[in-house]
Amino acid sequence: MSKSTFYHAGCPVCVSAEQEIINLIGPDGINIVHLGEDKEEIPAAEESGVKSVPALVTPTGNVLHINFGADIADLK
Repeated sequence: MSKSTFYHAGCPVCVSAEQEIINLIGPDGINIVHLGEDKEEIPAAEESGVKSVPALVTPTGNVLHINFGADIADLK
């Protein structure tokens, strides 16, 4: 089974959402990507359809934008 990928920027909204997602999915079922620290991952996030963070990309490729912490363009 593929893992989901959770993209965030480290803001309070993102950190809160990260904890909730980990509690729901479990730490073994998710890849966490901090776009504020790993800016080289921004193109992959955009290719996946991520427009803002926090966002969860499911194994089937669906993007779930959760609340709103930052626009992806602001992270560049």
